Amino acid sequence: MNQPRRAPGSVRARKDLLAAAAEAAARGRGPYSTLKVGAAVLSAAGRIYRGCNVENAAYPLGACAETAAIAAGVLAEGDAFRIAAAAVWAQDADGTPLPVSPCGGCRQRISELAAGPDVLVHFCWPGTEPCSMRIDDLLPCAFALEGR
Repeated sequence: MNQPRRAPGSVRARKDLLAAAAEAAARGRGPYSTLKVGAAVLSAAGRIYRGCNVENAAYPLGACAETAAIAAGVLAEGDAFRIAAAAVWAQDADGTPLPVSPCGGCRQRISELAAGPDVLVHFCWPGTEPCSMRIDDLLPCAFALEGR
């Protein structure tokens, strides 16, 4: 499916990503935390990939929404996949949006696949406009293997 290209830092891209993340959150599986989380990543190629959280009884082994969205991008685009922007949407069991940013592991994943240090990560901030932060601000001093 062809999608229109979006400028990663545009208001339109932020709205599209947050809407895609909210739609994915509605399908999240959070029977233990009662949180439903969705994520959307905009690839450098202009495509949006979504993912949702999937919790299970072996609680720490659940899957984060961001990881699922990134995996969908890598599956579709292979080694060329790079993140131009990302969004996270979390909601409680009643559907109330919550201010949740990516966990440390997902920040690392976004950082490693980011198209650059200025990649924006958007998340809802109830009562105000969504929060948008550069991945380098969300994960200062990110771990990187030498030569990469």
